[in-house]
Formats: sequence, structure tokens, C-alpha cells
Amino acid sequence: MNEKKLLDRIDELEMRYAFQEDSIRQLDEVLQEATAEIERLRGELKTVREQLKETLGPEAPLEEQVPPHY
Repeated sequence: MNEKKLLDRIDELEMRYAFQEDSIRQLDEVLQEATAEIERLRGELKTVREQLKETLGPEAPLEEQVPPHY
């Protein structure tokens, strides 16, 4: 392989690497945002369950009662 072709291949690989690195960074940001949103929603769901349990008391349907380990 001549030197020009080798340099062209190296340049192409460097561009691909840079693109992949940027894509991975963007995906990581999206994943972090999604994880934070899931945690926030879990907290809200826990609060709603606790409020529902307090409101309905022991008459609450089984599927609405929070198990003791929560």
C-alpha cells in the first residue's frame, strides 16, 4: 500500500473515531437525563402511593396497598 493511501485511511479512521466519540457522548447525556427522570418519577410514585394509602386506609384494594418493605 502506498503512503498516500495509508494516510487517507488513517484520516478516515480518525474522522470515524471522532464521530463515534461524539455520538457516545451524546448518548451518555441522554442516558443520564433519562436516569434522572426515572428516579424523579419513582419518587413521585412513592409519594402518591403513600398519600393513597393514607387516604384509603385499610379499606384500600390490595393492589393499591404498599407492601411493608417499601
